[in-house]
Amino acid sequence: MSVRGASKRIVNTLLTWQGIETHPHRFGGTEFRIGKREIGHIHGDSLVDIPFPKKIRDEIVAAKEAGPHHILPETGWVSFYLREEADVDRAIALLKRSYEIALKQKRS
Repeated sequence: MSVRGASKRIVNTLLTWQGIETHPHRFGGTEFRIGKREIGHIHGDSLVDIPFPKKIRDEIVAAKEAGPHHILPETGWVSFYLREEADVDRAIALLKRSYEIALKQKRS
């Protein structure tokens, strides 16, 4: 299951955020970076993977906002599946959290 056009919507939204660049992801899809730091990546119109500090990742998973990473479940990464239209906005909100964390750490 996927949301047709989700990748394009997410890419277009993130490119409006200051400092965000897109790059091909090593396992396929599009990676989003601020400087050298990845804030997440998307695989087609169906899956978004996003890194967080472990504590925040645990909070996100506990709140069922996303699941543990589909391959590396013990890391700070989460996986978010795009199954319906509203999931696109939810994915963008999670990516925004990762972006804001990256910006805050960059300033420190």
